[in-house]
Amino acid sequence: MDWKLILQLAGIILGLLYLWLEYHADIRLWVIGLVMPIVHGVLYYRSGLYADCSMQVYYVLAGLYGWHVWRRNKSHRNPNRPKTAAGKPNEQALKIIHTPWRQIPALLAAYLCAHAGIYLLLVRFTNSTVPFWDSFTTALSIVAMWMLSRKQAEQWLVWLAVDLTTVGLYLYKEIPFTAGLYLLYSALAVAGYLRWRRQVTE
Repeated sequence: MDWKLILQLAGIILGLLYLWLEYHADIRLWVIGLVMPIVHGVLYYRSGLYADCSMQVYYVLAGLYGWHVWRRNKSHRNPNRPKTAAGKPNEQALKIIHTPWRQIPALLAAYLCAHAGIYLLLVRFTNSTVPFWDSFTTALSIVAMWMLSRKQAEQWLVWLAVDLTTVGLYLYKEIPFTAGLYLLYSALAVAGYLRWRRQVTE
């Protein structure tokens, strides 16, 4: 069996499980998020998507951070009704929220700096044939992962932009099964945003 096909199928299984857990705001998504980058990292490196490949290291680190942050919320399975052991509301529980307006300039600045920096690295030190789009999706993913770690509903919209761009990018790089996975991700990002928006506790 072709190595690309094997890696893509493994990535699809892990990706679907990850999305299902994320959709339900289940803390176990971070466990899958520690395994999935290994599979995708190999696939992207062998496909010449160097920024996406290096991004997997960030995903592992972000996964550890997200696990730590969410773990402090003992009621992560029911984010809208966090309870203490005595059955009273737990004010320290991490809740699904809207992205605060005051954070948007900082998030935009982080994206622009990451995009520019990754693009320059790809142009100068790799033979990437898609440096702009590779750095675009990678930079947006950095921002989206941080937003996910804070349970911000709008992280789904950032992922939607990443997913739609990635579909075209991966078709161009001839990894169609993974492109199909990201097409499904796009649909689930819309569903996830609608679900999380209804659960916002502000």
